[in-house]
Amino acid sequence: MKTATMPPLRVDPELRQAAEDVLHENESLSAFMEAALREGVARRRLQREFVARGLDSREQARRDNDYFAADNVHAELEAMLHAKRKDK
Repeated sequence: MKTATMPPLRVDPELRQAAEDVLHENESLSAFMEAALREGVARRRLQREFVARGLDSREQARRDNDYFAADNVHAELEAMLHAKRKDK
């Protein structure tokens, strides 16, 4: 696959220096920026999928008229968290 270029990115000198300060050994600024871009794209895709699942669940609950009380959900989540902490 042929590679493509990204538009130049203008940033404050302080941001550039901060980025350079956190580079790993033998890592270029370009490699860091590409990794950050890939991670950002992946995070946005996950967020989009998460929201879509939530909206689907909401619509299903409306169709089925099947809702759960927030207090019950919180209690169940607390119990799950407590059990996991106890296992450690």
